[in-house]
Amino acid sequence: MSWNLRDGLRDSLVAAAPYGGPIALLREPHRRSPSSRPQLEIYSASGVAIASFPWKSGPVVQLGWTVSDELLCVQEDGSVLIYDLFGSFKRHFSMGQEVVQSQVLEAKVFHSPYGTGVAIVTGSSRFTLATNIDELKLRRLPEVPGLQGKPSCWVVLTQDRQTKVLLSNGPELFILDNTSCTAVCPPGLSPQAGNIVHMSVSFSYKYLALFTDTGHLWTGSSHLQEKLSEVDTKKTTTPKQMIWCRRPKSQQPSVVLMWDRLLLVAGVCSDTVQFPVEDPCVLVGELDGVRIVSSTNQELLQEVPLVCQDIFKIASMAPGALLLEAHREYEKSSQKADEYLREIKEQSMLGEAVRQCVEAAGHEYDTNTQKSLLRAASFGKCFLTDFSPDQFVTTCRELRVLNAVRESSVGLPLTHTQFKQMTLQVLIDRLVYRQFYPLAIEICRYLKIPDYQGVSRVLKHWASCKVQQKDLSDEAIARAVCVKVGDSPGVSYSHIAAKAYECGRTELAIKLLDFEARSGEQVPLLLKMKRSQLALSKAVESGDTDLVYTVVSYLKNEMNRGDFFMTLRNQPVALSLYRQFCKLQEQDTLKDLYNQDDDHQELANYYVTASYREKRLESRLSLLQSAVDEYNKAKNEFAAKATEDEMRLLRFQRKLDDEKGAGLLGLSLQATIEALLALGLHKQAEQLYRDFKVPDKRYWWLKLKSLAEKEEWEELEKFSKSKKSPIGYLAFVEVCIKCNNKYEAKKYVSKVAPEQKVKAHLAVSDLEGAADAAIERRNESEMAAVLSRCSASDRLLIDRLNRARTTATKK
Repeated sequence: MSWNLRDGLRDSLVAAAPYGGPIALLREPHRRSPSSRPQLEIYSASGVAIASFPWKSGPVVQLGWTVSDELLCVQEDGSVLIYDLFGSFKRHFSMGQEVVQSQVLEAKVFHSPYGTGVAIVTGSSRFTLATNIDELKLRRLPEVPGLQGKPSCWVVLTQDRQTKVLLSNGPELFILDNTSCTAVCPPGLSPQAGNIVHMSVSFSYKYLALFTDTGHLWTGSSHLQEKLSEVDTKKTTTPKQMIWCRRPKSQQPSVVLMWDRLLLVAGVCSDTVQFPVEDPCVLVGELDGVRIVSSTNQELLQEVPLVCQDIFKIASMAPGALLLEAHREYEKSSQKADEYLREIKEQSMLGEAVRQCVEAAGHEYDTNTQKSLLRAASFGKCFLTDFSPDQFVTTCRELRVLNAVRESSVGLPLTHTQFKQMTLQVLIDRLVYRQFYPLAIEICRYLKIPDYQGVSRVLKHWASCKVQQKDLSDEAIARAVCVKVGDSPGVSYSHIAAKAYECGRTELAIKLLDFEARSGEQVPLLLKMKRSQLALSKAVESGDTDLVYTVVSYLKNEMNRGDFFMTLRNQPVALSLYRQFCKLQEQDTLKDLYNQDDDHQELANYYVTASYREKRLESRLSLLQSAVDEYNKAKNEFAAKATEDEMRLLRFQRKLDDEKGAGLLGLSLQATIEALLALGLHKQAEQLYRDFKVPDKRYWWLKLKSLAEKEEWEELEKFSKSKKSPIGYLAFVEVCIKCNNKYEAKKYVSKVAPEQKVKAHLAVSDLEGAADAAIERRNESEMAAVLSRCSASDRLLIDRLNRARTTATKK
């Protein structure tokens, strides 16, 4: 161990996390002198100091680690304080208000499928559980009959998706769940065993060990339905610690008990193995063994894997043992290598021998032994034609990673079994959490992990920590982050900038956001930092209208009206978009914008548009008058005149509505004339025609259609004779035909201009007249038009037209 503990582990509260996790040590936890406070120290598993600080809070009952390597400190008053690996306070919670009065007598930190939990027993002999501290939900368990103070011993069990407490009160054993307290009896426990004074549950919660005051050790299933063994340890004093030691799928589970100077291992058989202990130690239960931590060293006690037993036991004839021996002889250039290989091949076990060597190498800690086994496996697979090298290559890579993290400077003494259970991703997370960034990046690259899962994730965490360094300038940190992170996929500069902002370094956050390529990530953070102007500029530069609208909406709510408009004036694109928004949603705001900008033209347009929404004539005329004034200011004479005409028309319409009930208000000039003609109010229509200088052609067309639709043929004839028609007389013919009155149409054919006569005759189906007109004009295209309308019965007319066409062509 790298640490130098003056008093060892004596008088200390110690908690070590599984999977080669960190060690927390609180010296003299019950010291309460203000002048001399207990010291809380955090070390890596190899004893390298990580953090140390004086404990200034209340007396600590228990220390424990969460699954994410956060330190839990359970105090007497029921408060649980949570610190990170580096001793920084994270948060706290309470185990209940009633605990403050009754105090916590004992506490345990446990891991379940739901996360990390805390269980306590109070001075009132009541148990309280929190199954998952991240989603805190306290459960107060039922009372235990006859229990005064704390029980003799107790453990937390996780069974059938439920968390329970198993406790002993003298010779009695109880199980507490959410609703009941049930007395139980371990199957096969001798009546002479006495009171249960210590108990331990296995790492997987499948097995239970009970130690009695007569020295008997009972082991069995945690459901208390099956007995494994009962051993008489010959020790009547209660052990300091009792931990299960077993490998996954092991058939030989054992229990490790520790007293002041003795370590005893008891298995399913009646025999025990004893080891002397010189210094105070702490036992740490692991997935596949027990870590023994002392002030000077750290050891792993575990059942020897079967494959290692087969290879290394004396006089072993296992295929792996023979292959290892063959390789040793081969390195000596001895012919015995061939004899060993032949012996393996005769048994057709060469593939099994290679597999055994590879598997055994994974379980070994010593690098020389690993190399010997892997070289033997490599030697053996040279003589196999169909052997897949995947397991060999994978094991080589994993061992290289494990050997790197086992170094004392890193301090993660993982076994291969623990590594496979933990998974590579969790190992990378732990290295990153401990700020071993170069090693984490090297492992990601060595194992060829995809960037977004590997290197990018590490760089993201590194950058988040880098921005918290107070001894470097903003410029230096921003430059370092840019150089290191670059364009790594999956790394968001906005995420790093957000971390910088959380640390109070706003300018650094802005510098980092300059490297963010996505404006959608930049803008929300800039708004959060109250950098509205910059956020608006970034949104406009992005060309994303939705983003611009988002910023404008935020500015509108945050700024006063004047500042808001002034800000938009500096951003023409944003101002234009906001105007579009106002046209649809906020008309009154649009008016204020035009007023502030002295935009008389748009303000006049606004008044005109607003006038159409008014139902009262006076209000509409008032708005139109305002529009005239603004058009005059904008020197738009045409628009001003048109608006004045609109006002005159509205007054005229109101007058007629009042007099005749015509319902004209709001119609256009043309629609008004059409309505007047339809109502027979020709004088008023004539007045509009003169007052508004309606073009003659338009007026004649309107009156022509109106008279024809009303079938006032006499009036139509009089109208045609009133003066020379500005629209010609073909229009009269076509309108009459459209109204299905061929008789009236013929009256106007003679008045049609010569160039339109053919068309007029054809309109009234007068083929002879059309032919005469076409021949008279000697117009070939008109003759062709007449011919196209002729039928077979018009033979004479066709011949006449053909002769005329021939004559016209010759000339």
